[in-house]
Amino acid sequence: MILYPAIDLKDGQCVRLLRGEMSAATVFGDDPAAQAAKFEAAGCDWLHLVDLNGAFAGTPVNAAAVEAILARVTVPAQLGGGIRDMATIAMWLEKGLARVILGTVAVENPALVREAARAFPGRVAVGIDARKGRVATKGWAEETDVMATDLARSFEDAGVAALIYTDIDRDGAMGGPNIEATEALARAVTIPVIASGGVSRMEDLIALRDTGIIAGAISGRALYDGAIDLAAALAALKAS
Repeated sequence: MILYPAIDLKDGQCVRLLRGEMSAATVFGDDPAAQAAKFEAAGCDWLHLVDLNGAFAGTPVNAAAVEAILARVTVPAQLGGGIRDMATIAMWLEKGLARVILGTVAVENPALVREAARAFPGRVAVGIDARKGRVATKGWAEETDVMATDLARSFEDAGVAALIYTDIDRDGAMGGPNIEATEALARAVTIPVIASGGVSRMEDLIALRDTGIIAGAISGRALYDGAIDLAAALAALKAS
């Protein structure tokens, strides 16, 4: 199972939100590229980047910070937030991102996800953010009647590289991930599923890994707070 350290970007800074609330942002640093370099030095295989402002604006806002990260590290990075058309997808992949994450547009324009997955094989992921099983869009500000599992299944034949499943109520709350829901989603589809939201201690990572089906886990606040030691966690996951 791959552990993805998260760098959430708001106004050019590294932050973590509580349950997706922009007003509940904790700033962890004003040099995202330096933070990315620290994660790389600890041995991570991937980085997970989020343009939080972009998720609300519907267009890239923290591009300068993302580009600085890409210039600083060599490990592959995936980015979500404000990516809602082919031009933006192509732009980011040309700038060196390994993978783009499509969230809001996966609900509002699923044909775009299919087109992008065909055009850029292995480089398009879908972000599924849910409250009580229902998908939320536009930086989690709008809830829909779409069920997470139904949305995931709808892309089964699209060539999507991964699904990033976030339980919004768990995100940033340090209360543990929704392992049951994440495992159920992973067993409902053949697309690799990455868990996000609530990963707050080493035991959470072990429990996700031990499902035998979850392909990856994203952690942010726990790494910044020191609740999870990244190097130790990576070593433990690789030893298993």
